[in-house]
Amino acid sequence: MRDFSSAPPVLQIQRLHSHYGPIQALHGIDIEVRQGQLVALVGANGAGKTTLLRAISGVQPVSAGAIRFGGADITRISADQRVRAGICQVPEGRQVFGPMSIEDNLRLGAYTRPQSELAGDLERVYALFPVLKEKRALTAGMLSGGQQQMLAMARALMGHPKLLLLDEPSMGLAPLLIREIFRIVESLRDEGITIFLVEQNAHAALAIADVGYVIETGAIVLSGPGPELLDNEQVQSAYLGM
Repeated sequence: MRDFSSAPPVLQIQRLHSHYGPIQALHGIDIEVRQGQLVALVGANGAGKTTLLRAISGVQPVSAGAIRFGGADITRISADQRVRAGICQVPEGRQVFGPMSIEDNLRLGAYTRPQSELAGDLERVYALFPVLKEKRALTAGMLSGGQQQMLAMARALMGHPKLLLLDEPSMGLAPLLIREIFRIVESLRDEGITIFLVEQNAHAALAIADVGYVIETGAIVLSGPGPELLDNEQVQSAYLGM
C-alpha cells in the first residue's frame, strides 16, 4: 500500500449537502483526495454518487458545506472556472459527440489549452489509446461502447487534469472491456494523475483504489484502503454478493 500521508490534498469535500428542490440528496459528505491518489466512491444506483460528482464539477448546487481544490474554496465558482483550474470529468454514459470525428472530439477536450501544444497533447493520448489513432478520422458514433469510453477518457486527458473525475466508466460494457478500462485507469494513476472514480462495480473499483468510500442514501457509511474494504463483511454482503 502506497503512503500518501505527506502528499498535499488536491480535493477536500467538507460537510457537503445538496438538494433537488425539497429533497436532500447529499447529507454532510466528507471526502479527501490527495495528490497522486486513486480514490473510489462506490454505492448502489441512486445513492448519490453522480450528484456528488456534479457538485464537484459545478453543475449541481451545494446547499451547505465546502469544496476545496488545491487549497482554494471553489464551492461557488462556475463549472467553466473549475475546468480551467484543472478539474476534468469523464461523464456517465460517455457523451461523445457522435457526428464529429474522433480527433475533433479530442480537440474539444483541449479548449482551455494553448493551441501550440495541441499536436503534442494529441500524440500523448494516441500513445495511451492506439485504437483512437487508427480510427481518428472516423466519426465517434462509429466506435464501440468500449472505444467510446476510451475516447471520453482521452478527451478529458486533453485538458491536462490536475484531478480526473470518472463517472461509472464500466457502465454498459462487457466484462472483457471492463477489465481493459480499469487497466487503463490504473496506468493513469501510475503516471501520477490524481483520480476520483465513481463506480457501481464495487469489486473492480476497490481492487485498484488507494482509498475507498461507500455511499448509501447520500451519506458516507464506510471508508478505508480499497483492498481492506473488499474484505469488509458489510461491503461483501451489500455490493459483492458474498
